[in-house]
Amino acid sequence: MNRALPSRTLSVWIDRDPDAVYAFLSVPENFMRWASGLAGSLARDGDGWIAETPEGTMRVRFTPPNPFRIADHWVIPPAGPEIALPMRVLANGGGSEVTFHLFRQPEMDDARFARDAEWVERDLATLKRVLEDPAGA
Repeated sequence: MNRALPSRTLSVWIDRDPDAVYAFLSVPENFMRWASGLAGSLARDGDGWIAETPEGTMRVRFTPPNPFRIADHWVIPPAGPEIALPMRVLANGGGSEVTFHLFRQPEMDDARFARDAEWVERDLATLKRVLEDPAGA
């Protein structure tokens, strides 16, 4: 029987049109502007990507552009299972709600999971700053 992973949904409201926010998120190269976990470098490698992360070199897959504003990505460590990182852009009032679903990995203790959630919250705050800056995206 499969065991469900504990999870948290984190979100940020961005004062931009949802289609504009999604257009930015649908370009993998833009992740380096806000996602510190992939900020070291991100380079295309065949049909995937290679990222220099704080935890070493990892493969990354991104959802192709789609009409549903789904911006999921997956990080593939050298050893261990692929890690799913679901993201959505939703219309909310005159702007956008970006949601990020964080799954607690089996080897994580409570403190590590809390640190990862704080990291995602910082990255989402950076995404908000980048997208709301008139000179930004």
